[in-house]
Amino acid sequence: MRIMGLDVGDKTIGVAVSDLMGWTAQGIETIRRGRLAADMERLKELVKAYEVERIVCGLPRNMNGTYGPRAEGIRDFGRVVGEKLDIPVDYWDERLTTVAAQKTLIAGDMSRAKRKQVVDKLAAVLILQNYLDAKAHQQAKAQRDARDDDGADSDNNDDRLDEV
Repeated sequence: MRIMGLDVGDKTIGVAVSDLMGWTAQGIETIRRGRLAADMERLKELVKAYEVERIVCGLPRNMNGTYGPRAEGIRDFGRVVGEKLDIPVDYWDERLTTVAAQKTLIAGDMSRAKRKQVVDKLAAVLILQNYLDAKAHQQAKAQRDARDDDGADSDNNDDRLDEV
């Protein structure tokens, strides 16, 4: 199942998609915002081209964990995306992803002009990768917990070795 990550801004939308296994995020493009209908049409094309089954929008939070007016705008955008594209939309904390993206690009000695072209796409990658990593961690924990529950009924499986 492919998942799409979005870093939604006033002027651009950074877009990333996961691999088929849902392990890694790759940057796809930066959409220049126009009319909402045009934004939806481009997202629809990308969802179809990459066979996306879920979208994750970066949700801006204040450093104290509260949500500001920008977060409500992102939720509204996500609701429209979900309705227009008939796809589930999740939200993921995007605090400091743009800062991390900028630092990564600066460390790579990328010029300011080139950074401006790709920073939103890289922020979308970071949002999506954080989401994928958290999801994988939750699944691994659930599997460990299920294994622990299954083993709780048998005191010690080493007794079987004595019978051999």
